[in-house]
Amino acid sequence: MIGLLQRVTSARVDVAGLTVGAIDLGLLVLVGVQKGDNAGRAERLLERLLGYRVFPDGDGRMNLCLRDVQGGLLLVPQFTLAADTRKGTRASFTAAAPPDLGVALFDHLVTRARAAHPRVETGRFGADMQVSLVNDGPVTFWLET
Repeated sequence: MIGLLQRVTSARVDVAGLTVGAIDLGLLVLVGVQKGDNAGRAERLLERLLGYRVFPDGDGRMNLCLRDVQGGLLLVPQFTLAADTRKGTRASFTAAAPPDLGVALFDHLVTRARAAHPRVETGRFGADMQVSLVNDGPVTFWLET
């Protein structure tokens, strides 16, 4: 699984003009599911997201994690993260998981996240989403399990 995490001061996801998920300080994570991914990989990704030290401590060093700052977690499914862009001018999505596996693993990730963290919001799998964010730093990391 792929998680493109961005440290944000605010972020939201709109579908058809309605906000379906929004957070203030926290992490916006674009989530890509690839062929061969499983529940174990989803759980490892969540573990890393909750514990990854991307927030500044009192000295301005990135030593605090999402749990430490009690921030929000906005999970947004994005199959295009699994794209192969090495050749040509059009991406190939052969590495992306089929939709049934993608939605199952995204839902598993969300369920586990909600059990482990008090503030979890989501985008909507398969929807045309508009994502707005204020990237703090900017700080962006690619995590892959």
